Amino acid sequence: MALHFSESEFSARRARLMARMAEEKLDAILLFAQESMYWLTGFDSFGYCFFQCLVVKADGSQTLLTRTPDLRQAKHTSTIDNIVVWVDRVNADPAVDLRNLLSDLDLLGMRVGVEYDTHGMTGRVARLVDNQLNNFCEAVDASYLVSALRLVKSQAEIQKVVHAAELADLALDAALPLIGPDADEGEILAAMQSAILAGGGDYPANPFVIGSTADALLCRYKSGRRRLSESDQLTLEWAGVSAHYHAPMLRTALIGDPSPRHRELYTAALEGMRAVEHVLRPGHTFGEVFDAHAKVMDERGLTRHRFNACGYSVGARFAPSWMEHQMFHAGNSQEIAPDMALFVHMIIMDSDRETAMTLGHTYLTTQSAPQALSRHPLDLITV
Repeated sequence: MALHFSESEFSARRARLMARMAEEKLDAILLFAQESMYWLTGFDSFGYCFFQCLVVKADGSQTLLTRTPDLRQAKHTSTIDNIVVWVDRVNADPAVDLRNLLSDLDLLGMRVGVEYDTHGMTGRVARLVDNQLNNFCEAVDASYLVSALRLVKSQAEIQKVVHAAELADLALDAALPLIGPDADEGEILAAMQSAILAGGGDYPANPFVIGSTADALLCRYKSGRRRLSESDQLTLEWAGVSAHYHAPMLRTALIGDPSPRHRELYTAALEGMRAVEHVLRPGHTFGEVFDAHAKVMDERGLTRHRFNACGYSVGARFAPSWMEHQMFHAGNSQEIAPDMALFVHMIIMDSDRETAMTLGHTYLTTQSAPQALSRHPLDLITV
């Protein structure tokens, strides 16, 4: 088997899940999130774009319901012993196969958790599953049960996050010499991705973001490339990835003489990062992290130009996004604990003046001050 973690690591994760299920009085949980399956068993696939479900009973037994292409995938990459295949056919309803499997597992009338909030559970799949679970068992929403367990990283996971951060640094190392007047965005992007793959990393769960001139104000990938101008701004958001564990980074590089507005926004972004570092530690919440960021921005008159979140938890994620559920936004009561991998960003987009400024990298929380995992400083990048 091709596993990234030891059997003892997986056993510890399984024990944590079983304890949490006991607290929630769940007889079983239906996992549709690929991240949950990967964390619990090592199962590595993009087959979740089809119907796929891992049934975990309260006794720790695991049964995967999947299509034929993922049968060998699961055997090769996971600790799952029992794999059931549903057959592709006209008018196939794999939810019927799931109900039959649950019946075989003696779960009729039992209390069963379901992961609804995941990209592996489309609206159509949810309707099919609910239709089969009605009058079969007591189905309850358990969307965030495994996600919450994944917030605090084991030492083995931290090693993956640290490696991912090293790869993110290598990507920036590869990009910096290429940034300048007449530079090709495509060549910059290719160099960054190449550095990560050559360093033993993976493809990211979502595309890297690259944009210059007016596109520097965009925070999502879009198709299309251009060459940089003599005076330009280039926003880059990327992540190093190791065994699917992500360590994102974010920077806006300036080509030519920085404008006063750019310098003003950079000063605010840096102050925001420093303010967040003071609360990114046990005894504070995710909401307080956002509040620290918002206070800096709002006092500088940048309320209209800031975002309503300033980062999120990161870890092992699959397409279409490397973002975890827990975000730094107003009112989030999630407490910060040691050994969390957290991406903090300052994004200031002044559409009135078409001026962009961003800063961001990944931290590991400790008992006290957070540890920045990037060796690159938060200096303003100018060419």
